[in-house]
This record gives sequence, C-alpha cells and structure tokens, in this order.
Amino acid sequence: MGSKRRPHAIFQRGMMARPLNEDWYERYMKSAITISLVPEARGGPFVLWDDVAQGCREAQQLGFDAIEIFPPSAAVVRERSVAQLLADHNLALAALGTGAGWVKHKLMLTSPDAKIREQAIDFVRSIIDAAGPLNAPAIIGSMQGRWGDGVSRDQAIDWLRTALDTLGQHAAQYHVPLIYEPLNRYETNLCATVAQGVELIGELTTPNVVLLADLFHMNIEEANIADAIRSGSGYIGHVHFVDSNRRPPGLGHLNYEPIITALREIGYNGYLSAEALPWPDSLTAAKQTIKMFDTLLAV
Repeated sequence: MGSKRRPHAIFQRGMMARPLNEDWYERYMKSAITISLVPEARGGPFVLWDDVAQGCREAQQLGFDAIEIFPPSAAVVRERSVAQLLADHNLALAALGTGAGWVKHKLMLTSPDAKIREQAIDFVRSIIDAAGPLNAPAIIGSMQGRWGDGVSRDQAIDWLRTALDTLGQHAAQYHVPLIYEPLNRYETNLCATVAQGVELIGELTTPNVVLLADLFHMNIEEANIADAIRSGSGYIGHVHFVDSNRRPPGLGHLNYEPIITALREIGYNGYLSAEALPWPDSLTAAKQTIKMFDTLLAV
C-alpha cells in the first residue's frame, strides 16, 4: 500500500497545521521535561522522578513550557491532581506516555495472545482519556511490541495498524492526535526509522496519528537525522530532545544545528521534550536541557 498522507483537518502535508483544539497549537517549538512516576522504569531515560508537584516547581523555575509524564496508570494522573498542578505552575502537558503498559503490566499491542492485545488497547485508551481533557496526546512506544516467536512481521504490523486506527480515532474526540514512536532495532523490529513510520501511518484509516522523532533512536537508525526529519514532513508531531548517549542534549556527539534547521523547514511547532537520563543528576540534567533549548532556538 502507498504511504501518501491523507489530507485532513488537523495536519497537512508539508507542515503541521493548526489543530481543531487551538490550545494544542502554538507557533513556535516549545520546551518540555519528562517526569516518570513508574518505579519499574527506574534507571530509564527520564529527567525527573516520582513527584509531579516538585517536578512542576522545578520546570516552572527553569523556564520550561511543559512537562511530559509517564504514569503507571490513568488513575494516577487524577490522584496526583495534575490538572491543578499545571494551572498553578503555568505549564502545559506535552504528552502522557504509555510505557508502563509494557514495563509494569507486560502488555503489548502485537502480543500473540488476543486477550493481552485487548488489554493493551484498553490501557492506552485509558491514558488517552486522561491526557485528552488536558489538551495532551498519548504516546505509543514500547507497547507496540515486536514480531517473532510464532508471529510473522505481516501479522504483527496488521495488529499494530488496527490498534493505531482504533486508538487514533478514540483520541480524535479530544481534538489531539495519537503519537506513535519508531524505536531502534534493539527495542523493536517493527518500525525503526521515520520512513518506516511514515509508511505505517500512511496506511491507516484515521488521519489522527503522528510520529514521534526521538533523536536517540534516530542516531542509531538514520543515516542522516536532518534528512530523516525532512522525509517526515507532515507526519512528525513530537520530538524527544536528547543526545546520542541518552544524556541531556549537549552531552553527547549530536550536531543540533542541522536538526533544528530541518524542524524549522518542515514547519514543526511542537515540543522538544527531554526524554533523557538524569545525568549526572536530575536538576543538572534539567538545567542542561533548558540551556541547550534556549541556545539552539535563539539562533
């Protein structure tokens, strides 16, 4: 099947267009910092941990526009009074991650077990229902799973395509997209590059799914990150702002100037969100991230 993007109300080929929910749109790229609330993900690439209230205070003090939260469940978003914390600290919610579905609950959208696939869809749907009222999308990354162990690639892609269609349509009621993330070869064997992601979501029935361009994964899989970003014009809806070694930007070997140039060329106006290791510690990592954001976006 072809991968030409269908024209629709939220995104258009060549640049990101104003979505139906104008709260989700701003003209310029914006900064975000990650907060993980999932103990099972300890050691993973999240800058801030455990305490949303403290994370919001630090994000506001450092000048971030938004936070990106990785919750263990949708219920935790309500229990931690995230909506009130965002309002109190003049922050937006960039996105909610669904990775706990795999890390904590061992759910995959491409599991050979139909019951697990159904539970995985229900889990993502619940995250969408928590994020949507806060004008934020949900991200599908590790929950996509992989093919093998008796499941062919074609079958796994078909299950993934069905899940993205179902969940993208569900997200549309909140006038925000669903975000799908290609991962490097060590984490999935389904979609590892922007081009593969474009092909996948270009075949969907719903137009309400966009790609996440994670610079760490792209450093492994793409021959040229800037060119890959250009090839994702009209599809890229979120960026994970991180360096080649998963440390905060500026602490690895990525050359960011051509990357930012490419994002500007495709009209990207979403978040640069720091899904990075808290190296050498959370506060220092957060300060390094906002310093690099301000330096690069001032050019």
